[in-house]
Amino acid sequence: MNLQTRILDIEIGKYEVILNRLDADEMGIRAGDRVKVRNIDSVTALVETSESMFQKGVIGVYKDVKQKLNLKGGEYVEISPALRPRSIPAIKKKMDKEKLSSEEIHAIIRDIVDGNLSDVELSAFVASSYIHGMDMDEIEWMTHAIVETGEKIVFDTHPIMDKHSIGGVPGNKISLIVVPIVAAAKLMIPKTSSRAITGAAGTADLMEVLAPVEFSASEIKRITEKVGGVIVWGGATNIAPADDKIVEAEYPLSLDPHAQLLASVMAKKYAVGADSVVIDIPTGTGTKIPSMMHGRKIARDFMELGERLRIRVECAVTYGASPVGRTIGPALEVREALKVLETMQGPMSLIEKSTNIAGILLEMGGVASKGLGKEAAASVLSSGKALEKLKEIIDSQGGNPKVTSSDIPVGDKTSNIEALATGYVIEFDNKGIVDIARAAGAPKDKGAGVQIHKKKGQYVEKAEPLITIYAEKEWKLSNAIKCAQREYPVVVEGMILERVEPAKEM
Repeated sequence: MNLQTRILDIEIGKYEVILNRLDADEMGIRAGDRVKVRNIDSVTALVETSESMFQKGVIGVYKDVKQKLNLKGGEYVEISPALRPRSIPAIKKKMDKEKLSSEEIHAIIRDIVDGNLSDVELSAFVASSYIHGMDMDEIEWMTHAIVETGEKIVFDTHPIMDKHSIGGVPGNKISLIVVPIVAAAKLMIPKTSSRAITGAAGTADLMEVLAPVEFSASEIKRITEKVGGVIVWGGATNIAPADDKIVEAEYPLSLDPHAQLLASVMAKKYAVGADSVVIDIPTGTGTKIPSMMHGRKIARDFMELGERLRIRVECAVTYGASPVGRTIGPALEVREALKVLETMQGPMSLIEKSTNIAGILLEMGGVASKGLGKEAAASVLSSGKALEKLKEIIDSQGGNPKVTSSDIPVGDKTSNIEALATGYVIEFDNKGIVDIARAAGAPKDKGAGVQIHKKKGQYVEKAEPLITIYAEKEWKLSNAIKCAQREYPVVVEGMILERVEPAKEM
């Protein structure tokens, strides 16, 4: 059947078209089926149907199909039914709790990258992996598949170092300190990072305050070889492209399948040529990993997968029940990290965690003796060499190398949340703090976020500020204040959490 094209100039991340229901019925096609769309080239696309959006004889084409086939709109294309992707039986097999083969996993990942799976099919794969899990063979095969369906960086010199935090703790800005320490110690560390999904600031959101973060794989290699390190957004590359699509499917139900967590992290490290990797595993109340026992289990799995990939992996199970440092939100976190680099002054939680993680990398890279890595990292930090190296990285990524912590603007709309009682801070709600920062506008509004004045174990007087909220817009500040009053993320001993009164008699 030949149909005339109408362009829907919307990019949706997969190949999809809309058919008039009469045309679909004539071809025996239903919504969710696939068709082959041909002009000079061809593409297989998912089908939506509509009775009114387009008249009979017309096909609606999304931007992804338009670009693939170089369509302008108005020309005719040939439409014919197409088979379902060959990975569908493999997805059903995983739903039935069966082990997948390497070939089946590669087929699924290839179809994910090529946009051949519908949202329902991709969600079925993610959900079945979450419910039934995968063994280490399957995880290794998935890791290789994620790497092989994207770009890789091959460095001419080694070792290549890297770090990753599995997330779950707010304010974890340590990459801004760890990367320049490691690079200043003459080791190469190409740090590709993510943007915040449910948090208030990913590492890429932070670095974007200082410099551009969107670079190709070849540019990442060039900058790393020039100055020793980068801090960039991995999503701007074609490195491990399947990962972003899997994360999108996980997000609505806040799923984080163990197998896909391991494969996702290690695929990115493998793809940038890392030889040695430190995995930060925050544990405690309010994190992804609630206990040390669980943290040790994940650490063992990361190390086993690293052995299979020939990557040396060490894990640091860290305290994550309260934020790292005293700031949450892009500009606030950058100011705090720069202050540490400039003066070696700042929250001990930030300095200690940064030098500990950097120290492990220095030991793994052979520039510090076993057990002396933290001391070596602290020496690089206090000498000012890490600050100078960060300035080199900022300059190489197109930012202003002369920037200082006092130059970083933050939101000018502020409000304090005060203690409701006198006593010691006994509990911190990580999720509540993040919710407040996001309500204030983070991470999109770089100046939005939360400054913490009192952390767990500290004494506070009634009416003394516990946190300060920063926002760039008054209405977002108002939303954040309401969020704070509703969730109240800092608990002081003796305070009334809620007053419950009897219902009024009629």
